[in-house]
Amino acid sequence: MKASALLLGSVFLLGLGACDSARQTSDTANSATAESVNTTPRAETMENNGIRFTPFEDSPKNPEAMMQLKSPVTGSTVPSGAVAFDYDITNFQLTKMTGGMHAGEMANSEKGQHIHNIVDNEPYTAHYTTEFTKNIPDGQHVVLSFLSRSYHESLKHLGAHDLRVITVGKVTTPLNFDTRAPHLFYSRPKDTYTGKDAQKVMLDFYLVNTTLAPDGNKVRATINGTEFMLDRWAPYMMEGLPMGENTLKLELVDANGTLIPGPFNSVTRTFTLQP
Repeated sequence: MKASALLLGSVFLLGLGACDSARQTSDTANSATAESVNTTPRAETMENNGIRFTPFEDSPKNPEAMMQLKSPVTGSTVPSGAVAFDYDITNFQLTKMTGGMHAGEMANSEKGQHIHNIVDNEPYTAHYTTEFTKNIPDGQHVVLSFLSRSYHESLKHLGAHDLRVITVGKVTTPLNFDTRAPHLFYSRPKDTYTGKDAQKVMLDFYLVNTTLAPDGNKVRATINGTEFMLDRWAPYMMEGLPMGENTLKLELVDANGTLIPGPFNSVTRTFTLQP
């Protein structure tokens, strides 16, 4: 009886050990699977004529950041001259320096996080307070505003931007702009980059009412005559650019490469790199 009891006990302990081993193996497999699922896919660099485009999406996230333009109100008319803008911002701190690895490898505003205010897809103005004035000529104008990290990368989630048409002073020609249509707005690069800032230059644009996909709409970026097809709405690090003036053209195109109609869906800008 004692021998039988000992034998049964040993079998029982061996069974427990086997179960624990199986459980550990399962936990390890689940852990490995979870790590595999949570790992951000490695960005694929595109290279052409010595110029490299690398998308990145690992900047600090602010998914709860929200912005609303309170004034000017859509449909209202404001006096000629300096237009007063007033924003309501939540869960996002203006003037704060954005953390993360990219803060030290590209042009970074010493004043911190801010608002990009773009009128009629002209070069943006950066603002570090929720209230400011901006001179805008008479007429109807398209105003896009969005929250920006300190190194000028836009926040792209729903609620981080505002698009509207405003009227300033007298209107001679009404503006026919559909706020519900697909639109592309240019943001960066801009002006002059010097020294270290000229080694890695960020390309960032803003999309409204559209997405990008390998089998869908894309942004065609042509830098100094070299073309890249971008199928992902993300900032891109540009490397290998020559010193001096560079010309960049952005176009919002469909799956066949045909330009999508829109007043701002094709835009060309220049920027300068200095040693």
